[in-house]
Amino acid sequence: MKKVLINFAHPAKSRSNINRALRDKTEDLEHVTVNDLYARYPDFLIDVAHEHALCESHDIIIFQHPFYWYSSPAIVKEWFDLVLEHGWAYGSQGRALMGKYFMQAISAGGDAITYQKEGYNEYTVSELLSPFRATSKLCNLIWLPPFMVFGAHRGMGDEQVDAYAEDYRNILIALGNETLDIDTVARQEFMNTRLINEGA
Repeated sequence: MKKVLINFAHPAKSRSNINRALRDKTEDLEHVTVNDLYARYPDFLIDVAHEHALCESHDIIIFQHPFYWYSSPAIVKEWFDLVLEHGWAYGSQGRALMGKYFMQAISAGGDAITYQKEGYNEYTVSELLSPFRATSKLCNLIWLPPFMVFGAHRGMGDEQVDAYAEDYRNILIALGNETLDIDTVARQEFMNTRLINEGA
């Protein structure tokens, strides 16, 4: 079974029903490791050797975070700056991450329709995430489309939150079991297209 590392990055997780629900649905999966970056590094002093070891011992690396300012919380950038070292993650000798999968699980306040050229934000999620995709390519990772939760700020009912969380769990199980058709998935805009079409 493929091992999944979730780098969880939410500076105010106690106020995020959806991120708590997603996390709660994953913590009992034996092939999944949850690495809470804000809990582990409240001072932002990231243990690079520890993070290298975690990445090297997992096959799929996921960053779960809210869509802060069309990007990620600050600690994700700090993690990228410090952990993705030349000679380890990229460069002529940087092969530590080669062939591993990279994915994001993101909660956004706005509805899906706002992330369109004609929408309020004027840019698609794919366009806004292009720096992450470029980083993935530089580090020889295999990019997977993001798992997206839209409409977090408009207040979701328990049933919708549970549906997103169950979908997320099922995706993690399928990734671990290698039962997803990666070629098909890679052509989708989001990992959870069905739920987004129904609920956002």
